[in-house]
Amino acid sequence: MLGLGGLSASAQSPAPVKNTPTDYVKTKNYGLLTLFEQDAEVSTLLKNDPELAQLTQKKLTALNTSLTDCKDALCLTTAVKLTDEDIKTVSGRLAALYKAGNALDKLVKSKLIPSGQYSLYKSLSPGQLLIKAWEQDAGSINYTIGVYAEGKKPNYPQIDSISYNVKARAYYTLMYDASATLIGDIKGTKLFFEPAMQAALLYLQINERQDPANYEPMELNANKAAVTRIKTIKWADYPYSNILVPGAGPDNLTSPLSGEGMLRCRLAVQQYKAGKAPFIIVSGGKVHPYKTKYNEAEEMKVYLVKTLHIPENVVIIEPHARHTTTNMRNSARLLYKYGIPADKPGIVVTDKSQTDFIMTMDVRCQKELNYVPYKLAKRNSETEVEYYPVEEAKQIDPDEPLDPR
Repeated sequence: MLGLGGLSASAQSPAPVKNTPTDYVKTKNYGLLTLFEQDAEVSTLLKNDPELAQLTQKKLTALNTSLTDCKDALCLTTAVKLTDEDIKTVSGRLAALYKAGNALDKLVKSKLIPSGQYSLYKSLSPGQLLIKAWEQDAGSINYTIGVYAEGKKPNYPQIDSISYNVKARAYYTLMYDASATLIGDIKGTKLFFEPAMQAALLYLQINERQDPANYEPMELNANKAAVTRIKTIKWADYPYSNILVPGAGPDNLTSPLSGEGMLRCRLAVQQYKAGKAPFIIVSGGKVHPYKTKYNEAEEMKVYLVKTLHIPENVVIIEPHARHTTTNMRNSARLLYKYGIPADKPGIVVTDKSQTDFIMTMDVRCQKELNYVPYKLAKRNSETEVEYYPVEEAKQIDPDEPLDPR
C-alpha cells in the first residue's frame, strides 16, 4: 500500500505523526494525485505542459466566476467538478507525456504499480495503467462531490449520507462560503486537479467525514504494541495467522458496543486461548447508527482487554470497515502491511448468520468492489471459516470515500 510518502509499505518508514487528517483522507482516496504532488520532477512536468496549464486556469476561472454567476448550490458544486471533456483532455496529455525512462515512467514503475492501489489494471501496460489510475481518481473526486456536496445517494445511505439538507435555503450560503474558502486555499495552484480534489476534501471535512484518518498512523498508535510483537512470533507454532472478528454496531447512540459484538469477541477469545492464532483482529468503523461517536473496532478492543483480559499486544484494530465485505478486505490489507504471513490462513469468527453470509459474499464483493478481496477455505463450524488474503485487497475503492483503502 502507498504510504503518505508514496512508497510501498515494505520500503517506507512509519508515517510521521504530524500529518493532518486531510493528508490521510487525500492519500487513501487519491493515490495517483498524491504522488503527482509529492514527486517534484513529475509535478514540474505537469505544471509546464501548456494544455494542462490551460485546463488549470479554466478550472480556477470557473470557480471564481461561480461566486458571481451561481444562484443555487448545485451550480457552485458543478463549477468545481471535472467534466468528461476535462478527464479526456488529461488522459490524452498523460499519454503524450509518458515516455520510457522519464519521470512519469519511473513513478509508475517504482511507486504506482508496487503500491497495488490500482491492481484492477495490472494487466495493462504501464502507460495505460497511468491513464486508468487518473480516470479512477477523477471519477472518485466527482463521486465524493456528488454525495457530500450535492446530496446524491451513497452506497450505504443509512450510514453514509450527507449531513445537510441540500434543499434548505441556508445550504446555498454554506456552499458559497465553501467555494470562497476554496479559492483562498488553492490560490496560485498550477496543478490541474487541485481545484476539484481540494473541493472534494473540503466537502468531506465540513460533513465531519474524516473517517479514513481515524487512528492513523495505527502502527505508531493503536496497533503499536501488536505490531512490535509481530516480529517475535514463531508462526509454525500456530495453525492460523489471525482471528478476525467483524464488528456489530449497536442500534442506539449511547451503547459503545452491542451485545452481538461482545459475543463475537468471546468466541474469538475461546479460539485464542486454544492456541489457534497469535493475534485477534477486530474490524469495524464508526458505522451504526448514523454519525455514531463509537468505533466498533476500538470498543471491541476495550472489551477484549479490560473485560476479557486479553493482552493489548494480541489485539490489532482495523477501525475503518463499513460492511462485512470491507471487514475482510481491510484485514487482508493489514496482514500485508504488517508483514503477517499471507500464505498462512486466518479464521473469521462471528455469529452463524454472518458466517452464512460470508460463505456467499463473493457475489456482493464483485458487485461493490469489482473483485473478491479474500480466498475462503474450509468452514470449521457454524461460527468459523478459514480465509486467505489476496493482493487485490490493496485496490482503492473509488466510490467509498470514507473507506477507500
